[in-house]
Amino acid sequence: MEKGITKASDGIKGMSWTVVGQTYVPKLLSNDAFIWDAVLPADTFVPPHIHPTQDEWISVLAGELEVEFLGDVHKAGPGDTVRMPKGEAHAIFNRSGAKAHCIFGVAPARKLFDLFIELDGVTDPEELVRLSALHEVDFLPPPADA
Repeated sequence: MEKGITKASDGIKGMSWTVVGQTYVPKLLSNDAFIWDAVLPADTFVPPHIHPTQDEWISVLAGELEVEFLGDVHKAGPGDTVRMPKGEAHAIFNRSGAKAHCIFGVAPARKLFDLFIELDGVTDPEELVRLSALHEVDFLPPPADA
């Protein structure tokens, strides 16, 4: 990790990505962790998926998210932290009617930073699934109500 400060309005080296309709801004990258700022507009979601090599977490700054663990739904609001252990299938939904602002992280970083570079602007679900599998993220079929 490089020393220094990533300003609130900036991403690492000015980077920002649009992934599944959401805006991701990378804030910290090392071999041990990857952290990004995310804005999830209303009615967007990340389909069910598994990180077989990474623990993931979300700290909700504003708005509300629903996180599903194979049908077990948990709501998270400002100040809450969602924990998603490696190997555990999960999906993330913003069904609140308003945007949500969060900080996401994974440990270790593995290939997720590179995946987001590849996914920037991808809109084809099959391509998203294909690229993700190459970067250690395995997507499952989306739920019927997604």
